[in-house]
Amino acid sequence: MDALFAPPSEDWRRISPGYVAVLRVRMLVMLVVLCGVAGIVLWQLADWRWAGLAIAVCLGWAGWQWFRLARWVRAWGYVERDADLYLTHGLWFRELTVIPYGRMQAVKVESGPLTRAFGLASVELVTASLQSGGKIPGLPRADAEELRDRLTAIGIGDEDGL
Repeated sequence: MDALFAPPSEDWRRISPGYVAVLRVRMLVMLVVLCGVAGIVLWQLADWRWAGLAIAVCLGWAGWQWFRLARWVRAWGYVERDADLYLTHGLWFRELTVIPYGRMQAVKVESGPLTRAFGLASVELVTASLQSGGKIPGLPRADAEELRDRLTAIGIGDEDGL
């Protein structure tokens, strides 16, 4: 991992590889809706060739996304340190966010119907600044609970935080 995006001598924790399945299901639902609407509209308004082209483009995009999503999930990582939390993600445009525990105002845990079906949840740290918060998606439910509890305990112990 590039040193610019890694804290010194720390091991990154990764999100669940099962989060890829959640993202792929979402993508397939969107694909069916978009390809269906584009195909029907173009078939009615233009020509069957334009409808076929639109569907082919949708399928090409879906094929590319199918493989890209696994790499995107593997790019997510976080490290809990004594005074802060490091978050990193991104394939082409890498991002590293360092969130000092003293800036935490709230810890949010969320899980929609699809992520609950896969036993996953997201943990979000809300800070005083809109630019410095962070969200860790696709954590196994038990890991999300433990992280929530640890962050809350840190925030309660730090009088400036939670």
